[in-house]
Amino acid sequence: MTDTRTPGRRSLVKGALAGAAALTLASATTPVASASGPAGQVLRLPAPTGPYAVGATVRRLTDPTRNDPWAPEIGVREVMITVLRPAASGRGFPRVPQLTPGAAAAFTVLAPLVRPPLPGAGVDWAATLTHARAGAPALPGRRPVLLYSPGGGDSRCMGSSLAVDLASHGWTVVTVDHPGDASEVEFPDERPGRDRIRTTVLRPDMDAAAFRTMIDTRVADLRFVLDALGLDRAGLYGHSAGGAAVAQALHEDRRVVAAVNLEGYLDRVDGELLPVARHGTDRPLLLAGTDGFRDERLDRSWAALLGHGGPVTRWQLAGGDHWVFTDHASLVPQLQAAGLMTAAERAELVGTVAPRESVPAVRTLLRSFFSRHLPVRAGG
Repeated sequence: MTDTRTPGRRSLVKGALAGAAALTLASATTPVASASGPAGQVLRLPAPTGPYAVGATVRRLTDPTRNDPWAPEIGVREVMITVLRPAASGRGFPRVPQLTPGAAAAFTVLAPLVRPPLPGAGVDWAATLTHARAGAPALPGRRPVLLYSPGGGDSRCMGSSLAVDLASHGWTVVTVDHPGDASEVEFPDERPGRDRIRTTVLRPDMDAAAFRTMIDTRVADLRFVLDALGLDRAGLYGHSAGGAAVAQALHEDRRVVAAVNLEGYLDRVDGELLPVARHGTDRPLLLAGTDGFRDERLDRSWAALLGHGGPVTRWQLAGGDHWVFTDHASLVPQLQAAGLMTAAERAELVGTVAPRESVPAVRTLLRSFFSRHLPVRAGG
């Protein structure tokens, strides 16, 4: 999300979008591939805590009724999703990498641009494995579905740990990419108007109109995924821009029965409140934040929603900062331990809280919330 607190504070606009010249690699696959360099530090994601193994399937969904707002030459709107389902066993099935080799090559270049102060070298981003298993057959039966929308400038892959943990406890979890503002998205193939790997088009001078396009497009993407998967009820959770989008989708679509906004502003760059904050909601909405990211703008937009009453609650993690709700909660401390990041840089991204505290706290928070409002039934 755009951060308007102080000029010295890195934000989506200053940090996630800095280095606009480097982002011209959006259509240049050779520089991206060559930038991956030799193997570096291998990072690990924490294991899920639920009783089930998790199977993963990657899908492309195409909406012919919409054009892509960031690249109209494509002619349609495409999204990539990963479907994570509880499985009887993962034995014999390979673990899914957090980033495919092509996406990892792009992220090696983009990491210090979209998410300062991530290092520009010394990390083998292709080597991190999730705890989901490719091809592991899903358990029989219908299960409640959760959709995840990542933060602005992030791909769905940076929310893997939380998504896999939720799936290990019985939910079907669908992580959604929003091409055009996501750092990088890899498609199964090329098509007219885009390459196989599509990188972000966002720039440091993103104005109010571009911000509106980002949020409105994300809401439309989420509603389209509900349509494409034939869902008549689902829970949503999202981080930063994704948090704003899921809150607004809750307001617009009655199929969304509950949502969790992980530290997303509920207004636009110009201060206009999103409709969900102006009018309130009659369905459960959790606003989860950190003390490190809390500011007047967040308080104002969240207070507007809370002022309407209804089933809206606020929760705060002590010692955390904005990216603690993503895989960075566990990855960034490993980068610090490897000498690739300072303590101050770590604190800027995820705060000072240890992952042994932050990761279980966030996982437990979401499991508890969705267990109340979209529970997993015994036997599926």
